[in-house]
Amino acid sequence: MSTSETTSTTTGPDTGDVVWRPPADVLDTSRVGAFLHWLRDERGIALAGHDELWQWSVDELEQFWAAVWDFFDVTDHGTRGAVLEQRVMPGAKWFTGSLVNYAEQALKGCGDDQAPAVLGRSQTREDVDLSWEQLRDQVGRARRVLRDHGVGPGDRVAGYLPNTPEAVVAFLAAAGLGAIWTSCAIEFGPRSVIDRFGQVEPTILLVAGGYNYGDKRVDRSAQITAIRAELPSVTTVLDIEYGDWRVGDAASWPDELAAVTDPIHAATPVPFDHPLVVLFSSGTTGKPKAIVHGHGGIVLEHLKNHALSWDLGSGDVMLWYSTTAWMMWNALVSGLLVGATVVTLDGNPAHPDLTWQWDLAERTGATLMGASPGFIMACRSAGIDLSGRDLRVRVVGSAGSPLPPEGYGWIRDQLGDHVQLNVGSGGTDVCSGLVQNNPLLPVRAGMISGRGLGVDVHAFDSEGREIIGEPGELVILSPMPSMPVGFWGDDGSRLRATYFDTYPGVWRHGDWIVFEPDGSCVVTGRSDSTLNRGGVRLGTAEFYRVVEELPDISDSLVVHLEDPAGGNGELILFVTTAQPLPADELRARVSGALRSALSPRHVPDAVVEVASIPRNLTGKKLEVPVKRILQGAAASDVVSPDALADPASIDAFVAYAAARTQES
Repeated sequence: MSTSETTSTTTGPDTGDVVWRPPADVLDTSRVGAFLHWLRDERGIALAGHDELWQWSVDELEQFWAAVWDFFDVTDHGTRGAVLEQRVMPGAKWFTGSLVNYAEQALKGCGDDQAPAVLGRSQTREDVDLSWEQLRDQVGRARRVLRDHGVGPGDRVAGYLPNTPEAVVAFLAAAGLGAIWTSCAIEFGPRSVIDRFGQVEPTILLVAGGYNYGDKRVDRSAQITAIRAELPSVTTVLDIEYGDWRVGDAASWPDELAAVTDPIHAATPVPFDHPLVVLFSSGTTGKPKAIVHGHGGIVLEHLKNHALSWDLGSGDVMLWYSTTAWMMWNALVSGLLVGATVVTLDGNPAHPDLTWQWDLAERTGATLMGASPGFIMACRSAGIDLSGRDLRVRVVGSAGSPLPPEGYGWIRDQLGDHVQLNVGSGGTDVCSGLVQNNPLLPVRAGMISGRGLGVDVHAFDSEGREIIGEPGELVILSPMPSMPVGFWGDDGSRLRATYFDTYPGVWRHGDWIVFEPDGSCVVTGRSDSTLNRGGVRLGTAEFYRVVEELPDISDSLVVHLEDPAGGNGELILFVTTAQPLPADELRARVSGALRSALSPRHVPDAVVEVASIPRNLTGKKLEVPVKRILQGAAASDVVSPDALADPASIDAFVAYAAARTQES
């Protein structure tokens, strides 16, 4: 892998080419630079740049997280005991004796109560904006409404909602009472919602009766009726009255807020690991895991991530398209923790075309913009031209899947080499990034710049030995405050089986990663979908980078079926095309490109054209379920239709598997 130090100046940089460098004054202009100065002045700890800072952050784990707490002035209503009782996983106990509240920290503001806190942008209604003063007022009123409906510490409040200011207010209100928030995207079907909310048994359900997706009106009344029928724990349904949609027999959230005369402005202090939110895994292959995150862990991790990695703070505007079902929604709301303005977006992200999000970034003055790899590559393929726009964006964040080098080049060429592209990888499990950039590191095309601060992350081989320069399991050797408090309803056995069974005492994240000697890395896919071709590991991401750059090919999915006798097995590549291609031409085109760009090992045994590639609701390709279907499993046993962005997308794979069975 190239790690050239020569800054690329073409639109198609090679992997490893530097496309952005830290400015000369980065230590004086960035928040991570301010943190380094503070460590030197307040703690007497002098560190020269990222490498020394990261090493200190994992060697002196307790000092690092105590410094994060003090640097950001986290309010503590208790008496801090041990920062970390023991470096053990699972079961690490952080900041015993401290009493905190996420919502209290989030509502501190930016120093100007009239400045915007939340900018609501939607295709369903007109803009809804809240200043910091208005946000605090709304949250105080919402706490009174929830309290009057019987909500207290430990109770569950659920939202079947679009990404709107109302969702932010309800979340902060529940958190301020010590209640536990959980949410599902409004486009989820009843089965997906029931599989999630049914586990945590909420007493309050906030809903929207429908929404506009571009120029399409989507009524959710039937779905809400079905969900309510399967959630006997719900005592109250509150309708946020979104646009002109109404849920006939639900109480009016706006009316109840308006009627409050004695809002609750003070948050309830809770222990560090008191549950804040339940996030759910994708649920593509079974009942979703209900991952419980605590107040203190999310406060500390997001303060560190947002300020020291994303360089986000007061005066910044954060715009990141997300549904309320994705951990990125929680990360978006946490922009408030550092005093930034957050933009809630709801609608079709490509309506009327791919410029919609760029239009919003321009109009809201976004300084940090989230752009998924798929969105970036789609903009590139569509020839989107951003020249002439008055954009304030200085950081583009990207996550969810690998971004090819061409995407790095497109961002640089469109936005300028002063804009930093921060590609990261993490997960719902820690509600943050594990590997990503920060202002101190150069950006290399096709690569993630380095390890997150306080994240003792490495690659292991099958024997549990650290490896550099070759693919291995992504592992974490030391506790993080934002690791789950637990799984809801679990005695600890499922959590241990999920993360700690492979390497006892070491967190195995489930990703396949290659670390270079300088700490830069490439995540090549989920480790359970990595291709083992004759004993050689091949990452799925490298296939997609080559195949999806070919003319007329818009999407792809690759699986490897192992040979029980130990042979090479069978490598099958599925593709979607802009127009049907003759089978021989398609195979020749794809095979030639893979052989030339990668190796003969990457040439598939079969290239199959399908109508669409199955993805879950957050856009991830369903490689493992497809593989299991081809191995003979029933589709109903390995994938939930409600978890698919397009339930019909799996049909072609079921038919292909059946045809293979008949042939054999």
